[in-house]
Amino acid sequence: MAPTPREPEAAASPPRHAPSPAHPLRGVMLVMLGVFVFACMDNTTKYLVTRYDVPLVVAIRYIVNGLLMVILLTPSHGKRLVQTQRTGLVLLRGVCLAAASLVLGLALQRMPVAEMTSIVFLSPILVMLVAGRLLGEQVGAAGWVAAALGFTGILLIAHPGGGLDPVGTMLALCGVVVTAAYQLLSRILASTEHTVPMLFCTALVGSLVFGSLLPWTWGGPPPSTLELLLFFGVGAMGGLGHYLFTAAHRYAPASVLAPIMYAQLVWAGLLSWMVFGHVPDSMAILGMCVIAASGILVALKSRFTRQAMAEPAE
Repeated sequence: MAPTPREPEAAASPPRHAPSPAHPLRGVMLVMLGVFVFACMDNTTKYLVTRYDVPLVVAIRYIVNGLLMVILLTPSHGKRLVQTQRTGLVLLRGVCLAAASLVLGLALQRMPVAEMTSIVFLSPILVMLVAGRLLGEQVGAAGWVAAALGFTGILLIAHPGGGLDPVGTMLALCGVVVTAAYQLLSRILASTEHTVPMLFCTALVGSLVFGSLLPWTWGGPPPSTLELLLFFGVGAMGGLGHYLFTAAHRYAPASVLAPIMYAQLVWAGLLSWMVFGHVPDSMAILGMCVIAASGILVALKSRFTRQAMAEPAE
């Protein structure tokens, strides 16, 4: 559910005209807070989807997120809130995230938060492999090693006897594919689009898609006061997490922030243990560490590649 480097939910692309990063520690702290918020959102979603239909939970999340953006951003942005250059691709990006929200919500109904989050963190590796063909980027030996590590991590998490629901695992892997498509579109659009309109269009698409299904998904037991607060909180946390990620890119480069995002795996595991009493077995924990290592390797590869390209120019 959360953008990966999520939201997890992929972090929002940095502003096109952002100033030169000057406070990396501040950026790191914002990302640490952002991944904590997304881990809270995933565990809250897990709690709600065990009681209500996934499309209903996702609909309320997007509607609350969209309304908060309208209330908070319209006074300062006005028409710029919906101004985009490549509107078709921006809307397609929103559809990809809506699809990811649905399949990952269905996965959360069947599997623990920590394992699901770990699997979704494969999406940057898939983006790297696809970008090699679509954007002409070189994968290189480090990239293929990272891909092999990521695949190994999946096998360790979903090992026989681990107790993971196979349908939930397949849904999580489907979530990896659509999340990777969302991240790839984010990279393609970053050169022409501003961050806030992209975030708002994403919330708008999700609100329209899942809001249109409310007559068929609205049901279940009447929510308690706590559950009403949790419904509101899921939408608020989604918006806050994206804002923190966007703000972090103003103070530190993406190559510094990307490895920090894997702290979300730690938060996801701790909160899943505290809320649901779930502790992954030793093989699953090893798989999570392997996936985190593969993602960090991808981030470091990207950093060194950029440095190597910059040196001749200097």
